Amino acid sequence: QVRLVESGGGLVQAGDSLRLSCAASGRVFSRYNMAWFRQVPGKEREFVSAITYNGDRTNYLDSVKGRFTISRDNAKSTVSLQMNSLKPEDTAVYYCALARLPWTLLAHRRDEYDSWGQGTQVTVSS
Repeated sequence: QVRLVESGGGLVQAGDSLRLSCAASGRVFSRYNMAWFRQVPGKEREFVSAITYNGDRTNYLDSVKGRFTISRDNAKSTVSLQMNSLKPEDTAVYYCALARLPWTLLAHRRDEYDSWGQGTQVTVSS
């Protein structure tokens, strides 16, 4: 059984930084792409960033490019999201996700991921 546990959320001011982390267990982590999504009340869960199983490629939502950086440590089975220059519109619950299948191409669709963490709240005040 896969378990994903996020940490690192909080309340910050616009322009500040936060680093989210996600610890995974229950599957061979190094075989699976990982992603971060976010959701605000009343809206669909939105893709933020993804990284390949070996870390050689990443992609990002256009609005976070240049501000957010995804990374992973396969030895520790963790994935992180460094968020800089935060804006009030980044306020959301952030979820890490593990891909449905191993060794696949990067994907941004929710249905490509079948394991989710419980979420961590990020609030950015103006």
